[in-house]
Amino acid sequence: MINICLISLGCDKNTADSERMLGLLNKDGYGITSDPEEADVAVVNTCCFIESATQESIDKLLELSEYKKGRLKYLICTGCMAQRYKDEISSELPEVDAFLGTMSLDSICEIIEQLTLKEQENKTVIMKYDELDSPYPNRNGAKRLVTERPYMEYLKIADGCDKRCTYCAIPYFKGRYKSIPFESVIEEAQVLAESGVKELIIVAQETTCYGLDLYGEKRLHLLLHELSAIDGIEWIRLLYAYPEEIYPELIQEMASNPKILHYIDMPIQHTEDNILRRMARRIDNDGIRKVVAELRSAMPDIIIRSTIITGFPGETEEEHENLLNTLEELSLQHVGVFAYSQEQGTPAADFENQIDEEIKASRLEDIMFLQQEISEKYLSGCIDRELDVIIDGYLPDEDVYVGRSYMDAPDIDGMIFIDSDRELLSGEIVRVTVTDSDVYDLEARLI
Repeated sequence: MINICLISLGCDKNTADSERMLGLLNKDGYGITSDPEEADVAVVNTCCFIESATQESIDKLLELSEYKKGRLKYLICTGCMAQRYKDEISSELPEVDAFLGTMSLDSICEIIEQLTLKEQENKTVIMKYDELDSPYPNRNGAKRLVTERPYMEYLKIADGCDKRCTYCAIPYFKGRYKSIPFESVIEEAQVLAESGVKELIIVAQETTCYGLDLYGEKRLHLLLHELSAIDGIEWIRLLYAYPEEIYPELIQEMASNPKILHYIDMPIQHTEDNILRRMARRIDNDGIRKVVAELRSAMPDIIIRSTIITGFPGETEEEHENLLNTLEELSLQHVGVFAYSQEQGTPAADFENQIDEEIKASRLEDIMFLQQEISEKYLSGCIDRELDVIIDGYLPDEDVYVGRSYMDAPDIDGMIFIDSDRELLSGEIVRVTVTDSDVYDLEARLI
């Protein structure tokens, strides 16, 4: 049997793609291993969103190439970095035997077959790059191989992006926005539910435009409604909802459907109109405030997560201070902050008045300090509150269980540490009372 070791880097959308590739490999009879020493073929599903992610992808490929001194015969680079640098990547990484672009991942079995059947003397690198803007390929016919929590899965509903924000390279290696057909998404979710998945996390480059390209209208609210009808699915969490695309039917579905968590990840990136214009964002300060107010009016307990880019070219000290003031007024419960990265090929990379790295770091620290205060204040108000929590694991050294409520997405938000007299199983949903809080996490006891 030919053994495959697949390493997934980057975002949760890559995780979903990697698990689909593993499912296809498993269906075709390949062995799956997490140990590269036991692998005949190693695959790295790469990320290149920012420079550090690109470097991580390169380092992992070079690290795995060392295993060619042993059992490993072939090394394959898939995904974002393979697509973004397709014109030069084969000469820059001669250690790699094959490259698959972002729209070619379902060809992984075909590529491995080509590699293993060709004569060793033939050193031609295999490269496969399907058209970026062609419709998303049919995703039916293979069960995903779950690699992380068997009770929680990311459900990818679209790929690509039409926004073309000036700082972002994603449209250049993901192409235009492509919704995965409605029926295909539902079928994949049904298979996940049958395997034991309870929490679905909806992801795409942008979830809120789902259906617009295929059906001429936004259908995310209809998709969420159908997903909630699947037996076994108990929680549905929405990520990557662009604020300018949030619409009344979506808010209504979230507010009225008990399976859809009152949680939304809504990247705003900045709050100042001049910066938003230069970023080519399609919303202004008033628009951001309006959508936050609408969400909170419909769901007073909603948790809003967002991201901010600090140090964008030309950002003044006054704009930075105004950003801090707006964030304090909005009091979003979760905010991730990134220092602007000057990405090759993007319009903003050529903007004048690039910000010094030390200033970026200082401004990032300002925002994080403010957000810590906001988070600590919010969580202190949760003491004595009862919450449903999904169990993620057990910490034997501290004799506590670890879980998440509707307020926290996995790996990016906080946790709840639970004192329980009985054994709790990962994936179990239990009721707790909050007993204490700190900056990001809660303590609770089982009811």
